[in-house]
Amino acid sequence: MSERREVSSVVGIAPDGRLAARHFRGAIDSAKVLLAVRHFQRRFGRRLLLVWDRLNAHRSGMVQRFLAAHHPDVAVAYLPAYAPELNPEEQCNAWVKGAMANALPRSVDDLAAHARRSFRRLQHQPAMIVNFFRHAGLRC
Repeated sequence: MSERREVSSVVGIAPDGRLAARHFRGAIDSAKVLLAVRHFQRRFGRRLLLVWDRLNAHRSGMVQRFLAAHHPDVAVAYLPAYAPELNPEEQCNAWVKGAMANALPRSVDDLAAHARRSFRRLQHQPAMIVNFFRHAGLRC
């Protein structure tokens, strides 16, 4: 199995160009989603609008109970199925993957470090993040 699939990132972006990311080993599950949401609350503020795709972890019972317990501070808008062009976060992922295209990680830890560095570089380009929202047809 490719080591590139051993690290997953959950990314939060704001229309003003702020970005926060959490990186995990393996696939994203409900517990990792909730860790990321709590991280985003610390970074962006307690009140969040989460714009999610149809990932099973987003729709799990654990996540739904969290959302019910934190209503109205945390609200969710679901994207239509198979509509990555409407998700500005997909542009972030594409940018990071492009930045890492020639990376040759020696280990999973090295891969995670490459991902963290790439997202950190993108954090310093808020105008680009704003353009990801525009590309998705969203006004900032």
